[in-house]
Amino acid sequence: MRMFKVTACVPSQTRIRTQRELQNTYFTKLVPYDNWFREQQRIMKMGGKILKVELATGRQGMNTGLL
Repeated sequence: MRMFKVTACVPSQTRIRTQRELQNTYFTKLVPYDNWFREQQRIMKMGGKILKVELATGRQGMNTGLL
């Protein structure tokens, strides 16, 4: 199965005393090829940015169309 390694930055709100601070959270996770679109939508909906996408497993240049 093909897996993408996705690095993204998502803003997260944390409450410190009475003031709100906005902090960016960076994370890297493996996402299966079939769930890529759903994960992309989730990151964008949270107001995040996708920084890097790499092919983690599978062959590079493999046909990305429908099987």
